[in-house]
Amino acid sequence: MVQYMLPSERWLIIREYNDRGGRSPFREWYDGLNSDAARKVTTALYRVGLGNFSNAKSVGAGVYECKINFGPGYRVYFGKEGEHTVILLGGGTKQRQQNDIELALKRWEDYKQRKKQQKEEKEE
Repeated sequence: MVQYMLPSERWLIIREYNDRGGRSPFREWYDGLNSDAARKVTTALYRVGLGNFSNAKSVGAGVYECKINFGPGYRVYFGKEGEHTVILLGGGTKQRQQNDIELALKRWEDYKQRKKQQKEEKEE
């Protein structure tokens, strides 16, 4: 008899990074997409939420790029907080890839610094 392991029912938590002004760069980018592109991005994020990182690669310093093979080559940038949380840092296209990676790296660093600061303030 062959036994199959069922996939874990634990989904990853996906959150959006908010800058110090409370603005979500990912949301602003996503809201500017046409409906077909938004559907492709949503599908990619659904897969990430299931733990499927097959289209994601590290771009350094804990930031990942999820490549979406559609239109101008959409990308979603995110960081992983622990094993169960993904923080969306922004999105873009192949054409602006290097600039988008630099922004995502800065946002991830800002996120980690503020998270650390919050933790320290809680402990006081």
